[in-house]
Amino acid sequence: MTKIIITCALTGSIHTPSMSPYLPTTPEQIVKQGIDAANAGASILHLHARDQVDGRPSSKLTDYTSFLPELHGATSAILNLSTGGSALMTLEDRLEASLKFHPEMCSLNMGTMNFALYPMIKKDQIWLHDWELKFLQESDDLVFKNTPRDIEFILNNLGHNITTKFEFECYDTGHLYMLKHFQQRGLVQGDIFIQFVFGVLGGIAADPKNLIHLKSIADELFGENYNFSVLAAGRNQVQMAIQAASMGGHVRVGLEDNLYIRKGELARSNAQQVENLRKIVEELGREVATPEETRLILGLKGKKNTDLSVSIKN
Repeated sequence: MTKIIITCALTGSIHTPSMSPYLPTTPEQIVKQGIDAANAGASILHLHARDQVDGRPSSKLTDYTSFLPELHGATSAILNLSTGGSALMTLEDRLEASLKFHPEMCSLNMGTMNFALYPMIKKDQIWLHDWELKFLQESDDLVFKNTPRDIEFILNNLGHNITTKFEFECYDTGHLYMLKHFQQRGLVQGDIFIQFVFGVLGGIAADPKNLIHLKSIADELFGENYNFSVLAAGRNQVQMAIQAASMGGHVRVGLEDNLYIRKGELARSNAQQVENLRKIVEELGREVATPEETRLILGLKGKKNTDLSVSIKN
């Protein structure tokens, strides 16, 4: 087995500030938790931006620049910018930061899907901001748009033009066949990094047999020319990560995906989740990859070859 890559998704665009006081939403919180997660063993930091006033998901360059320069300078971890952003954002909004900052890696969602968040509403929840409840309630009519045209645009403008590598987020079996389609067209080349996503209402469920099924399809489609990682939303986060590690895959944790460290107990930081999972995978005999080892495994262009520092200064 190769060394295991731990990705930490710091904040995302799903959970709202009222759900946990430990969810990082301010620039200072995102920076601190990112540095701490990297020090705990995360070699990839998956990044979204938040509005600096009320913590809602944001795609504004000012919100990205409020934390990216410091994170870029303070850690050797790979900064993986989301091109998914939020399902409420336009494609242009979702891509603005990535097209500006030219990161080593970006996420890329491989299909349009329902993206239902309303089951997270708790009857006794006290909301800190007016936007939160409406955001969750209206997700019963929410479509996360990632059409073939959208995917092609991202592959051409980020992958081809500025050599960003992708973490291909696959929420269901059809997304793997879409990825194969773009490989056959020559728009996806070289080894592939797949992130299997489980537990989002609208995608495949967080069931161990589903991981076996998805991996068997990926094996048929891509042979040995791919790496895979696993994330599971909510309470199945650790269970699915353990299965992935046992199967030779990589893992993702973070408060974007799950707010808890164990049943009924909120995680106090992203680093706490990284530390917990690191202990588990090391007990399984897997050695955690450093950022430089991760760059070699995934074939990234390297931190010194990005335009992030230049883009931020300009």
